[in-house]
Amino acid sequence: MKKTIFVILSFALLISCSTDGGNNEESPIVTIEDENGDETTVDVSGNRKSVGDSANDMLAQTSFDKLIVEIIAVEDFEPDSDTLDSFKTFLEGLLNKPEGIEIVQRTITSPGQAVYSIADIRVIENSVRTKYNEERNIAVSGIFLDGEYDKNTDNGSVLGVAYQNTSFVMFEETIRSFSGKPFGPSLETLETVVINHEFGHLLGLVNAGTPMQEDHQDVEHGRHCTNEDCLMFWTAETGEGLQNMLTGGSVPSLDANCLADLRANGGK
Repeated sequence: MKKTIFVILSFALLISCSTDGGNNEESPIVTIEDENGDETTVDVSGNRKSVGDSANDMLAQTSFDKLIVEIIAVEDFEPDSDTLDSFKTFLEGLLNKPEGIEIVQRTITSPGQAVYSIADIRVIENSVRTKYNEERNIAVSGIFLDGEYDKNTDNGSVLGVAYQNTSFVMFEETIRSFSGKPFGPSLETLETVVINHEFGHLLGLVNAGTPMQEDHQDVEHGRHCTNEDCLMFWTAETGEGLQNMLTGGSVPSLDANCLADLRANGGK
């Protein structure tokens, strides 16, 4: 029972690969409300590129000194506070951002959908996102939704997707359904694995904006690592690897090859 449940879980997690597609057909100038409720126009072209295009901008200090992650969650589907603490620690260990990493949270009402496509998610992001690249700050949007991905199949359910250079989505309702299963990992552990994995894609892993120092791309499974113990491995169904890490309550880390790639592209 335990093994079967986890094989489904790990497949669901690790098919959550990036969707390489910007949103460049839309106007690069949008109007948003600032913290005081005043309207301001923003050029968002730098935030609507393909996954991995801003890897160096996030890793290095060259263009940006600070990272702002805007967590936008449907009401009652907010991430665990410990998840965000762990996520921030993960980022601080990788990014050269002398002005720090700031995570800001906002809650939105449910869009009222049971199933979401990437096109749907882009529309939602465009209507609720308020943080974009500005001066020496680079901004990322992370949306936590109350429905499932439209690419789910009978064999697996996607838990998260990185779909633009500074955008990712977490299918929180699906994540919670897996964390509540017998012998399943805790909500914090599962959320942390998914959010770290998806941000790994934003950082250009594997071979998707951050060049490899040595060949370790699992080409058969897209932009993932060949090391089954690595956070960026596509699935744990072939061995204990990630299965043992999650069932033991631990979050898998990036392996030596992934870390070497990130350092060579401006990371710590």
